[in-house]
Amino acid sequence: MDLNQSLFERAQKTIPGGVNSPVRAFRAVGGTPRFVKRAQGAYFWDANGKRHIDYIGSWGPMILGHGHPAVVEAVQKALMDGFSFGAPTEREVELAEEILRLMPSMEMVRLVSSGTEAGMSAIRLARGATGRSKIIKFEGCYHGHADALLVKAGSGLATFGNPTSAGVPPEVVQHTLVLEFNNVAQLEEAFALHGNDIACLMIEAIAGNMNFIRSSAEFAKKCRELCTKHGALLAFDEVMTGFRVGLGGAQQVLGIKPDMTVLGKVIGGGMPLAAFGASKEVMSKLSPLGPVYQAGTLSGNPIATACGLATLKEIQKPGFYETLGARTRALVQGMGEAAKAAGVPYSADSEGGMFGFFLQPQLAQNYSQAVQTDNALFSKFFHGMLDRGIYFAPALYEAGFVSSAHSEADLQETFAAAREVFSTLF
Repeated sequence: MDLNQSLFERAQKTIPGGVNSPVRAFRAVGGTPRFVKRAQGAYFWDANGKRHIDYIGSWGPMILGHGHPAVVEAVQKALMDGFSFGAPTEREVELAEEILRLMPSMEMVRLVSSGTEAGMSAIRLARGATGRSKIIKFEGCYHGHADALLVKAGSGLATFGNPTSAGVPPEVVQHTLVLEFNNVAQLEEAFALHGNDIACLMIEAIAGNMNFIRSSAEFAKKCRELCTKHGALLAFDEVMTGFRVGLGGAQQVLGIKPDMTVLGKVIGGGMPLAAFGASKEVMSKLSPLGPVYQAGTLSGNPIATACGLATLKEIQKPGFYETLGARTRALVQGMGEAAKAAGVPYSADSEGGMFGFFLQPQLAQNYSQAVQTDNALFSKFFHGMLDRGIYFAPALYEAGFVSSAHSEADLQETFAAAREVFSTLF
């Protein structure tokens, strides 16, 4: 009896689609989702008791792997003091200080509970701080499911976006302008048309929601220059990349200082925790100091902050990122060798513990190029690897993640499975 299947059928009776976040439903690849029973290190075991090498890591937070002893100890100790208080604690101050020390582009930070909450709050703050309404985002970049961000490109630069979700009135996204990622000419034209009305430009500087696509040096520099010139705030969404691609995030990798930063995932170590921050001048506009309202009952949760602090302590140990980055590069290179031997088109990129690969000969530079990958081919690859106990993202447009718990033996097992699967794709 397949317990994953029976659980999925049971879940669909009470939960829309049987899942509490859409990508988990396997709709993009078909088949039955794996219900996780437990996880440890680089592995999880599903409802049937089958072990999988996990290259998702809760979509990024588990940079140390599952159940790291130091993190578990910190969480257990915090649990004994209480689950939630709805009042300030010393630990949330410590976490804020640590984040600001490691990412000095921010002078103050506000802790929240999810990346969506952080992203929507950052945009509200940018609008409140600048007195402007319009925002720029890029096709293929995901900043959470706030109404103003669920938008696709309009028919041209003189028009704004259209909702991509039912329940979002057109007037809600009328101030959101969607541009093509890595398109410098379009970016310049957008600011020429709307520059005086733009509150902020929000970007995943290394995108992880159209697979893995990094900003070109020219594009990142132009985002900074145009925001400065026109008085707009440059907001880096580092929910995925923060402390994942490097200790200083994508802004350190690219050498760009944003005005605002949105963080999540790694800073909570797997607990529901996110944050947004900026200069003291901008953050002073936030309640209770200023007129921009934001609040959250569980913000700065004492268990989550304990988990996050313990995680940030571990990743600062000497050689951590050098080892993690080498391991991630070895993964995508070994996969590439397996694909080449089988004559399968393949391209890949990585930074720190984050990676992506395309079953096409050249790396995509934007969303329209990313979607050119054959979905049926990817689905066949995905299920072939899954059958062999290798768990990649169940969607074509999601980045993957390596943890410090992944071993050389895990990589070799992955390569062996890839060689078998690639040989069956054509």
